Amino acid sequence: MTLASRSPSLLFGSMLAVAAAILSPSTAHADGKSVLTIYTAFEPETIKFYRAAFEKVHPDIETRWERESTGVMTARLLEEKGNPKADVIVGLAATSLALLAQEGMLMPYEPKGFKQLNQAYADTARPPAWVGNDVFGSTLCFNTAEAAKKNLPKPSSWKDLVNPVYKGHIVMPHPGSSGTGYLDVSAWIQLWGEKEAWKYMDALHENIAYYTHSGSKPCKLAGAGEIAVGISFEFRAGLEIRSGKPIAAIFPSEGLGWDIEANAILKGAKNVDGAKKLADWMASKEANAIHGNFFTIVAYPGQAKKMEGIPDNYESLLMKKNDFNWAAKNRERIIKEWTKRYGAKAEPKT
Repeated sequence: MTLASRSPSLLFGSMLAVAAAILSPSTAHADGKSVLTIYTAFEPETIKFYRAAFEKVHPDIETRWERESTGVMTARLLEEKGNPKADVIVGLAATSLALLAQEGMLMPYEPKGFKQLNQAYADTARPPAWVGNDVFGSTLCFNTAEAAKKNLPKPSSWKDLVNPVYKGHIVMPHPGSSGTGYLDVSAWIQLWGEKEAWKYMDALHENIAYYTHSGSKPCKLAGAGEIAVGISFEFRAGLEIRSGKPIAAIFPSEGLGWDIEANAILKGAKNVDGAKKLADWMASKEANAIHGNFFTIVAYPGQAKKMEGIPDNYESLLMKKNDFNWAAKNRERIIKEWTKRYGAKAEPKT
């Protein structure tokens, strides 16, 4: 079976056990391989495909992957500023990487093959501080079976979600923990302005059952029938639909918040050579074919595949103006205000 296959057995097979050992400052392995430490926010079930494909091309490098959700990984990287434990970041939200770039934590690098990628999905500086892999955007995971039981109408817009009929039937990611949660909040502020956006979130909060610490979890909960509406992103909606769950993917009419899963080399990395090789490979057609198994929009033209439940015009549904640098610069302030207003409904951290 090829990496490009979309069969459920491949996608829902055994998950990679992501390395969590205490990291040695040395980049040398006992068998002569160099060790490359990677921080990522990729979905856990996808990491094994990247690891196997990269190590096949570079058998002299052993990769050690550490995975956290976007907000948690961003906080961890900021805590390690000045003494990075990782060499390279893969699949972290561009808004987070823009923040790290503003903090002077990234080593600008233009990977081999960069010019063949869609430049709209990379840092505008040259050489770029970060380079994108794929786009992920807001999606409502709507459980049609549960909605029918509860006589809930199918929403078509963000504003529909403040209807009192949805009270207790919506779950959303916490923007401080989840990149998906933050792209939603950032999108609402950019779409409507701060005053109207906070007014909207106040009303939405009344209908929220609780806030998760994962962008995937609301859609998983909707797929399992534990909630009717999960605010999530299209990757997870596609997987839930593909697995036979009674999920309809809904794309709110006002426009979709979106972000980019992107890569960057950390300034002060111990294995810079290995980090550059991974950055080069992530820009390759082969790596983008893997992105295309899961995402409708990838950086290498022509590598995305049709995803069940995701419309052909998906890219046109994304909000037109999305300022990553603004979102990065205002992230701490926005999350602090959001947490003050709504944090009491956050699920306990495990």
